[in-house]
Amino acid sequence: MANVIPFSLHVEEDGDVLRAHLAKANEQIAELRKGTPVLVVFQGLQGYVSPSWYPTKREHGKVVPTWNYVIVQAHGPSRVIDDPAWLLEQITELTSAQENGRAEPWDVSDAPDDYVKAQLKGIVGLEIPISRLEGKWKMSQNQPERNQRGVAAGLREDGHAALANEVIARSKDS
Repeated sequence: MANVIPFSLHVEEDGDVLRAHLAKANEQIAELRKGTPVLVVFQGLQGYVSPSWYPTKREHGKVVPTWNYVIVQAHGPSRVIDDPAWLLEQITELTSAQENGRAEPWDVSDAPDDYVKAQLKGIVGLEIPISRLEGKWKMSQNQPERNQRGVAAGLREDGHAALANEVIARSKDS
């Protein structure tokens, strides 16, 4: 079962921990309460790579489309938390991180206290001590440098400048 939820990372002396919250009505909560091992996937830059961007296509035609990506996978046991103080701290931290940099950032304390307390009754906290962390990236590193430049140019033309920059940054000749 999968859910799309924002996590925050807490670096602690005895190991890194991911924290989040979910609705109490979420059907995954029952499994998470058992301490079930979970996989959290963080998807980074990604995008389609057209074979037409490879200069080698004109030479021999032996090219196919592919997908460039960056991904990180965190593994660990689940721990569900029902403590309202923990939940308030978690949503305050998450909200502050997301509101940071706005001209008029919203704060959890901007909502009426009784309203916030009522909302907290509808969620549970989640902690995942990270037992294993894996990262993987594919940025055309298997291609010759001229194909990498062609991919970067094509990505920029398609409006994916950040992905193009990553291809160049990870190229063999950088």
